[in-house]
Amino acid sequence: MTDAALPGARRLAQIPADGLSELVEAGRMVGAVDLALGSPGWPQPPKAMIDQACAALRNGNNQYGDMRGNGELRAALGQSFRTPADPDTEVTITVGTAGGLAVAMLGLLDPGDEIVVVEPFFEPYLVSIAAASAVPRFVRAGPPWWRWDVTALAAAIGPRTRAILVNTPHNPTGQVLTEEEWAVIAELCERHDLMVISDEVYAACVYDGEAHISAADVPALRGRAVVVGSFSKSHAISGWRIGYLRAAPALTRAMRGIQTGLTGGAPVPLQQAVARSGLIAGQDWDPRPELQQLRDKALHVFRGVGLRCAVPRGGCYIVAELGPYGREDCQSFVRRLAADLGVLLAPGRLFMSDRAADSGFVRVAFNKPPAYLDTAQGRLATLEPIR
Repeated sequence: MTDAALPGARRLAQIPADGLSELVEAGRMVGAVDLALGSPGWPQPPKAMIDQACAALRNGNNQYGDMRGNGELRAALGQSFRTPADPDTEVTITVGTAGGLAVAMLGLLDPGDEIVVVEPFFEPYLVSIAAASAVPRFVRAGPPWWRWDVTALAAAIGPRTRAILVNTPHNPTGQVLTEEEWAVIAELCERHDLMVISDEVYAACVYDGEAHISAADVPALRGRAVVVGSFSKSHAISGWRIGYLRAAPALTRAMRGIQTGLTGGAPVPLQQAVARSGLIAGQDWDPRPELQQLRDKALHVFRGVGLRCAVPRGGCYIVAELGPYGREDCQSFVRRLAADLGVLLAPGRLFMSDRAADSGFVRVAFNKPPAYLDTAQGRLATLEPIR
């Protein structure tokens, strides 16, 4: 049977191939320093969490638990938010951000519903949207500031639109939604009776003294927002798959039903470990100063070879425009750097709706040990544009 004849739902056609994993594997084979994948190389996971995980496993906490999520963890999370949440009625622990997004999409979207998505965007969004048999409507944010246009955002909303998907801090651009931008989103949601799905996985990584503003901090959105987050990047435990959803009580009840049937809940001993580490509130765990230093070092490295880099206000990525290397498309540029210089970046086309087109940029992950950036700087010293 050929690939074209393989059975499967029509929604599978909406899901792009996982280009980033394939690229990273190819880079590993040639010994490239990996600045493509956002899997944390820095910081190291907190020792307190590791110790608590070992204790939970050894003490026999290895079976099914509360499908809503560990009660201690939900309570600590609810109090950690800038606008506190009721842990019993508004907070659910999920299987990472990906599991939370899938539950949110299935809970909010019916087949044929439309959801507005700002691009560039995190590639797996398309999987969750396709799983709900919904339709994405893209709004482009462009260089140099990577901000969406209010008129374009409003124009993307039609009679089938049900929700707006936002990401703050943003992957890949590092931009952070301001109070003014949230006010625009809130006004559009009220006018058109829309929901907001807000991916806030990088909420703990905002730099230069700025503060993260959650959808849940916007009064007009309190009943309209589903906030998705996780500890994957903030505490460098992406393999633990501990995420969360925050929503109003009625919506939370519905999504918990989906969560129970879809995944059965996140890993029980690891939830306990996060809860009992004492690090959720952030007083004894704040990677931002060191991450900001890594950001600034990465900006220096890649600006030093002529790439045009906007300063990310949050997250762990830099978007670098090709500038003098513009004779190459982003994919060719990435392949040349990996093969010839041993530096692996992510081509920008992986974050766009039209993956056949050239994005004109690459993504750099800077949540890596400083030695990675030192190695990259040394290897890039001979980089020159193709004439």
